[in-house]
Amino acid sequence: MENKLINQRKRLYPVLYIAFFIISMLPLYTEKPYTPQETQDVIINLLMVVTTPYKAYAPIFHILTLLMVTLIAWQPAKMGRVLAGYMGLNYLIIALVQTMGTTVKYGFVLHTGGMVMYGVLGLVWLVVAYRNELQTSFKSFSWQHLLLLPLALLAFWAPYVTSGSGVKPDFNPLLLLVSPDYGLTFCFTTPIFLFLLILFYPQVNKLAYRITAFNGLLYGLFNLTHWSNPELRWMGFLHLPLIIISVYSLILPRIYKKKQEVG
Repeated sequence: MENKLINQRKRLYPVLYIAFFIISMLPLYTEKPYTPQETQDVIINLLMVVTTPYKAYAPIFHILTLLMVTLIAWQPAKMGRVLAGYMGLNYLIIALVQTMGTTVKYGFVLHTGGMVMYGVLGLVWLVVAYRNELQTSFKSFSWQHLLLLPLALLAFWAPYVTSGSGVKPDFNPLLLLVSPDYGLTFCFTTPIFLFLLILFYPQVNKLAYRITAFNGLLYGLFNLTHWSNPELRWMGFLHLPLIIISVYSLILPRIYKKKQEVG
């Protein structure tokens, strides 16, 4: 019976991956018309403005995450449901914050695919919390996973500033607590969530874990287009944590399985 469930789940993953890819292709709504070739430019213009109204709330997400990590270290048995619920609520907030805004070039923009995807992830993690299908503990993780910690910290920090000439590095340490990107955008929040899930693997809900990692990789690859624009290249660099941690998250089940077979 267990092997049958595992095989069913393996067949389900490709279907879900295709479904999320189709969702990511949903057309944007814009107040002013745009051509298909301008799609990425519309999204970039949207991302430049979405967090501005919510900057004052940015420290809340940083502080809550640090508090969550502290509580996991102190009372791990009680924190799995809390962390899953926090992730679910955070993705629902991102679905509302990151997907709509008024831009100068295109007027009001709604990122339809992003709203659907973030919303689905939020609901999935809330179900995981309800079912208590995430166990948290720092006692048994592989020390090799800590090699990903600098990447997670880079996403948590989001050290950049926007100007008329594009995106530039800004290594102000205060951004570790006040950067509006962590907690309010998918691409800078997901690397931290995935890093924590990697530390807790395999005591995670496999379905929620995989679709989070897949969407992280998908949107990370979309943002590789930043590298083609010198004014946005630093933003492309800042998306490397999302790509690398997502890739590792997706191959970790195979690594873990091989270790179990050898062991």
